[in-house]
Amino acid sequence: MIRQAKDLSPDQKAAIESLLERQLQASEAISIRAIEPPVLSDERKRQLAEELKSYFVEVDARRKQGCAKDAEGVIDEALRSVRPGYRSHQ
Repeated sequence: MIRQAKDLSPDQKAAIESLLERQLQASEAISIRAIEPPVLSDERKRQLAEELKSYFVEVDARRKQGCAKDAEGVIDEALRSVRPGYRSHQ
């Protein structure tokens, strides 16, 4: 479903702006799509979890040591890049 922002009701506009965490421009088009999550068996979930654990063990083995403050700074910067209003809880 695609709708023009200018054609939304005030309630629809408010709901979408709340989700986006910003105001809509009248010229914007809004696309909404519901996606059903894939159905995974418990065995497949365990297999994927094990694959992820193995992957992260390999990544950890190759990474350079850093300090916690530098790591927090990198995480804060990444969060601000996708959520401009983000503020650290420190």
